[in-house]
Amino acid sequence: MRRKNVNYSRFGYIFTLPFVAAFLIFSLYPILYTAIIGFTDMKGLIPKPIHIMDNPFQNFKDLLFDNPLFIKSLRNTGLLWIVNFVPQIGLALLLTAWFTNRRLNIKGQGVFKVLLYMPNIITASTIAVLFSSLFAYPMGPMNSLFQMLGWSDAPIYFLQSKATARGIVSFIQFWMWYGNTMIILIAGVMGINPALFESAAIDGASGAQTFFRITLPSLRTILLFTLITSMVGGLTMFDIPQLFLNGGPDSSTTTATMFIYGQAFKGSYMYNRAAAASMILFVISAILSGLVFYLMRDRDAARLKKAEKMYRRSAHAAVEREV
Repeated sequence: MRRKNVNYSRFGYIFTLPFVAAFLIFSLYPILYTAIIGFTDMKGLIPKPIHIMDNPFQNFKDLLFDNPLFIKSLRNTGLLWIVNFVPQIGLALLLTAWFTNRRLNIKGQGVFKVLLYMPNIITASTIAVLFSSLFAYPMGPMNSLFQMLGWSDAPIYFLQSKATARGIVSFIQFWMWYGNTMIILIAGVMGINPALFESAAIDGASGAQTFFRITLPSLRTILLFTLITSMVGGLTMFDIPQLFLNGGPDSSTTTATMFIYGQAFKGSYMYNRAAAASMILFVISAILSGLVFYLMRDRDAARLKKAEKMYRRSAHAAVEREV
C-alpha cells in the first residue's frame, strides 16, 4: 500500500508560531502603542483617560524646537558613538588581518581571542563600578599614578571635566565591543574562498595588498552588518552612561535613551513626550541605516542589473520591430 504524500511545510509554520506570538505581544504591540501615545496627552503616574492632542505633532514639535536637553542628548549620543566606533572598527580590522594572516601563522590564537573578547561578557554594572573606582576623587589608582609620576601635585577630579567624562565613556564602549567586532570580522574572513588567497600568494601579493584588494572587499556584507548593529547599539546607548555618571557632568554624557527614560519614569512621567522622543530616535535610525545601505551597496552588481535591463529593453524593442 502506497503512503500518501505528507506536506511537511505546515510543521514549519507550527514551529514558528511561538516566535510570531512573542514578537506580536512583546515587540510589535509595544512599538505600535508607543507610536500612538506619541500623539496623545498621556502623562502622570496615575492612569487617566488619554486623548489625541489638537495638534497631533505637538509633542514632536516641543522636543525638536523647545527642548534643548533632547537636542543635547542626540548630539551626545552621536559624539559618543563616533568616538568609540572609529577606533573600534580600526583595531578590529587590524586584529583580523593579524589573526587571519597565513604567513604569520600566530600560535595560541584561541587564547588571544578569548582575552580580547572577555570585556564583552562582563556586566555593564561591574565595568561602571570598576572605572568609577579607577578615577575616584581624591583617592584612586589614576590619581595615585599621576602623583607618583609627578604629573600632578594635587588630586584631579577627572569626572568633573565634560571632555574627560565623554572620553572615558567612549573608551569603555570601545573596550567592551572591539573584541565582539573582531570575532564577527574573523568569521567573515573564514567564509572567503581560500583559492583567492592562494592565487594572491602565487602572484606575489604582499600581506597589505591581499588584505586591501581581497579581504576587505569580500567583507562588504559583514562590514555592513557590523556598522548597522553598532550604529543602532550606539543610538540606544544607556547602561554605561547611566550607571557610570548618571548622565553627568552637566548632562554631558546624557544619551537619547537616558532622556527617554527620564521623561517616562521620573518627574512628571511624561509618557507622551517619551514616546515621541522614541519615535524620533526610530526615524533617525531608519534614515541612517538606509543611508549606510545606499553608500555600501554593491555598485558593480547595480551596474550589471542596469545593463541587463537595458539589454532586455533593446531586445524587446527589436522583437517588436520585427513583428
